Amino acid sequence: MNFIQTRGSESNKPTSVTFSEAILSPIASFGGLYVPETLPNLGEEFLNKHLNSSYKELAFDMLSRFEIDIDAEVIKKALDLYDKFDDKNNPVPVVKIKENLYISELYHGPTRAFKDMALQPFGVILSSIAQKRDENYLILAATSGDTGPAALETFKNRSNVKVVCLYPNGGTSDVQRLQMVTEDALNLKVIGINGVFDDAQNALKMLLASDEFKTSLKKHNTLLSAANSVNFGRIIFQIIYHIHSYLELVRQGAITQGEKVYLNVPSGNFGNALGGYYAWKMGLAVEKIVISSNENNVLTRLINNGKYDLRHCEVISTTSPAMDILKSSNIERIIYDMFGSERTKELMNDLEMNNFYELTPEELVKLQDSFDADFCNGDEGKKYIKDTFKNDGYLMDPHTATCMKSFNSCSNPAIKTIAYSTAEWTKFSPVIANALTGEVDTKDLKALVSISKEANLEIPSMIKELFNKKIVHDVIIEKEDIQKEILKFL
Repeated sequence: MNFIQTRGSESNKPTSVTFSEAILSPIASFGGLYVPETLPNLGEEFLNKHLNSSYKELAFDMLSRFEIDIDAEVIKKALDLYDKFDDKNNPVPVVKIKENLYISELYHGPTRAFKDMALQPFGVILSSIAQKRDENYLILAATSGDTGPAALETFKNRSNVKVVCLYPNGGTSDVQRLQMVTEDALNLKVIGINGVFDDAQNALKMLLASDEFKTSLKKHNTLLSAANSVNFGRIIFQIIYHIHSYLELVRQGAITQGEKVYLNVPSGNFGNALGGYYAWKMGLAVEKIVISSNENNVLTRLINNGKYDLRHCEVISTTSPAMDILKSSNIERIIYDMFGSERTKELMNDLEMNNFYELTPEELVKLQDSFDADFCNGDEGKKYIKDTFKNDGYLMDPHTATCMKSFNSCSNPAIKTIAYSTAEWTKFSPVIANALTGEVDTKDLKALVSISKEANLEIPSMIKELFNKKIVHDVIIEKEDIQKEILKFL
């Protein structure tokens, strides 16, 4: 299968590329992104075949249907990393917490967040391609808190790759920051910037598109790629867990094969929701995808009124910081799929030039045929955390809590909902401690202990150990100095 470009093709670029080429150089013509030329059809026969399959068996077969140009042995080696999750037989548990509401827990990997689901295997594949081509790559990662730790974890000490991770100083939880700044592999560099996630992501996109920067890298015998979900190598692995979660409901007797469900996704950069959209198009029985946002609710406004309007917006710091994003990259892939490359280029240019675009009434109807949306503020989220723990015995993080409001406001109660839990409670302990006990201004370690006692849960060793590790990366810079700092690292 080949990959094509969301904004059309420049004359000096091929109209389509292989999977390996798309993930090695993820920014396409005119600053666009790569998408599959076609999607495989995973009909009822495929789903029935995998009713009793392991997660790895399902993943391998789905990846095979994409016919990507990666050796089968490399794919199997990459998928073997799921064996290191909490339960190798079930790396993504799906838990019933209310009538018709099930939580797909995506956080059971090494960094306790859903980014491990895609980045663990992605690291093996990209490194293998680089070695096979005898090339060296600089992998850029911009993070709002979870991509960074997962990217550093998967790429540390891998051959032919170096990683630079950009994070907003003060814009992550203490645990997320410690997961990054204590990584000591020589091929990793972590840089805090005085700014917000959008500043980090904008810098990443600018560098990926910069011929001057790529020329500078060539002096170091280095090529450029990215670990963010602008890279389809991330997205392809995010399709799998939506299919797995649906099959889990069938296995549990909650639904019958072919019965429609809602997919309720806490959304920041929209990669998780995009994976669900592709799974739907490939044959999964979905009623609608519900987008759950926090106070940075640009996605809610887009889906409800057709306007992507950043003209008077600034990022708001919230209790769910991984979603503190205004420019959601993967909306572009949805726009392309629905309206084509010419319209995508027009809308993306409007956003870049004017911080605004507006869908036509007909386009909005088409978007709303697939998506619904609501947003949840921090106080509402903490109430959902407290009430769900008290009434249902289930402890969730503040991102997952945003799904509770949209479950009530956007779903038909007669249809089952799969909501996606993107992070373990340990990643945002001060917010959760405040929700459960009312304590305020509690640092992460104290909050972890408090929640552990309150909820009778053990703090995972990989989290506990962070607080005794040496800080390796202490650089905080202005966003204008990012390129200079990266070249200094090389």
